[in-house]
Order: sequence, then structure tokens, then C-alpha cells
Amino acid sequence: MQQITIVGLGLIGASIGLGLKRWAAAQARGVPLTVVGYDIELLHQNEAKRIKAVDRTTWTLPEALTGADLIVVATPPSAVPEVFSAIAEHAPDGAVVTDTCSTKAVVLRWAAERLPSRLHFVGGHPMAGKTQSIEGADADLFRGAIWVVTPSLTASREAIETVLGLVAALGAEPRFLDAEEHDAYVAAISHLPFLLSVALMRVTSRDVAWREMRQLTAGGFRDTTRLAAGSPRMYRDICATNAPAITRWLDAAIAELESLRALIAAGSEDALRELEAAFEQARDARAEWATQERRPGELLQDTAGEMSQLSVGQHLQQLFLGGLLTRRRSLPERERQKPERDR
Repeated sequence: MQQITIVGLGLIGASIGLGLKRWAAAQARGVPLTVVGYDIELLHQNEAKRIKAVDRTTWTLPEALTGADLIVVATPPSAVPEVFSAIAEHAPDGAVVTDTCSTKAVVLRWAAERLPSRLHFVGGHPMAGKTQSIEGADADLFRGAIWVVTPSLTASREAIETVLGLVAALGAEPRFLDAEEHDAYVAAISHLPFLLSVALMRVTSRDVAWREMRQLTAGGFRDTTRLAAGSPRMYRDICATNAPAITRWLDAAIAELESLRALIAAGSEDALRELEAAFEQARDARAEWATQERRPGELLQDTAGEMSQLSVGQHLQQLFLGGLLTRRRSLPERERQKPERDR
């Protein structure tokens, strides 16, 4: 019987447990798999047992590591060095260690510094999540999501295959990336959106008119500020471990906002034309992103609800041809509908 130990039973750790338990039960003859969980929060341990994300929990981390074949570290980044030190001391020889942290270069460095050669580390980052903790745990959380894999230089082929097996069991799609490359990418598409969400929430909620203003908020404000509801500790750790990449993208965002501000403040016809062109470029770039296909007929992003009744092909036609064809078709119809005296 194989044992998987999950260290950290928040949203990600508990969802991994739920997904693995369901996968094991669904196999033709069943898979002899034991999922052991550990979290410093006793409430998280009790909830993980209640929802059957784990078979058992332990009082101490060393106890949870005993007999583990695969160890999944699903803690905030600041806890990883201490967890790695415990793994180095208590994990059995040959155990495979992976993680789910949003930054990879520093985690790989910690693994090289703290984990002995008798253990095999393969970094990981599932590109999926919610703003909830264990109360949002879901066996389907990773289904169809990209799971970045960043093996250490000393990881064995068998260790990499073990982690790929974990990814497959959870329904995710593996993507190998260099750790530094990964950190630069996620700083733009994950960490920057959070900081922009925080900035909007702070600048509006601290205004003297917030009490009245918040009564007018609708979908745009809700969607844009959703990320600000995320874990402050987790994002603090992300900023601490990926500062160079994040500050680079913040600088680019600030420059873009300043450019837009200058056009709005100018207010001239030329400035407004340039502003509209910027809006069009952003709209078209998002349309192209939203209509990416993983496979024919299957959108890569969860944007099907935005597409109304139009097909992906029709949206691409609109992207590249705009309303030109629609306007040409509708003109004769409008002409026919005009009263005789207006023709």
C-alpha cells in the first residue's frame, strides 16, 4: 500500500486529498492508497477528516512523514524551509517530495539546501484555486488546469514520473517550465492581478464617500476586486519570494496607467482617438485570449459563458473583421424599412 502525505490542509491540500481518494476508488480493482494529512491548525485536520480528504491525520509532522512514499507540501511559502528541514530528518529513504507553491526558484533553492540526496524533489504549481480555504475544497479543482512541473537537478526519472502520475490522477495537464521562467510568467498573470485588485479595493474603500459609493457597486467592481479576498499571508509570502519579477510587472502596469491618465487628462480629439485605440487593442487582445482552444471546440479558458450564443469561429470573425460584415448586411434591411418619403 502506498502512502501519500499532504502537509497543509487548506484549499489546495484538501482538494488534492479529495481528488486522490476519488481517483483511487474509481480504478477497476481499486488502488491501495493511504492519504495522511497534517496541518498546524487542528480545525483544518478535523475538517479534512470530515470531508474524507484524508484517511487519517497526525498530531505531529514527523509522525505524518513516517512511511510516506510521496510528500506533498501545500503550505504558504514561508513555512516551506521548516517543513523541508523536518522532511530531511524524518522522511524515509527514496521518498519523493513535491510542493504547490506559487513561486518556484526560491523553493528549488530551499530544496537543494535542506533536502538530502536520499530524497527526490520535484517542484510543482497547480494553476488553479479559489479565494476560499478548506471550506472550498473540491475534487475537481484541478481538472483541466495546467500543473507546472519544475524538477530539481537531482530528481530521478522515477520521481518525475511519480509527480506526473499525481497530476494525471487529479485530471490536470503537466507543463514543464524553468523555475525562473515560471516566476516571471506568474508574476504577470497571477500576482499582478491580485495587487491591482488590492489597489482598487483600498483606494475606493478608504474614500470618504465609500459608504454611499458601495451601494452602487455591480459586477465590474465585484469581478475586479474578487482576488483581494485571497489569503493575506499567502500573498505576502508570494511577494517576498518573487519580488524582482513582481516589481518589474508593477512598473509596467504603473507606466500604462500613467499613459492612460495622460490621454484622459489631455482630453483633445487626438488624445481621445488614441485612448479609444488603446481600449480597442485591449478588447481584441482579450478576445483572442478568451477564444484559445485546448482542443477543437474546447476553450482553454473558462470563458464559454461570455460567448453568448456565438461560436468560437464567429467570435474570431468578429475579432478580425469587427462589425463590418454585420453592418453591410444590415444596411439594405434598414433601407427597406425607411418610409418612402425618406428615401
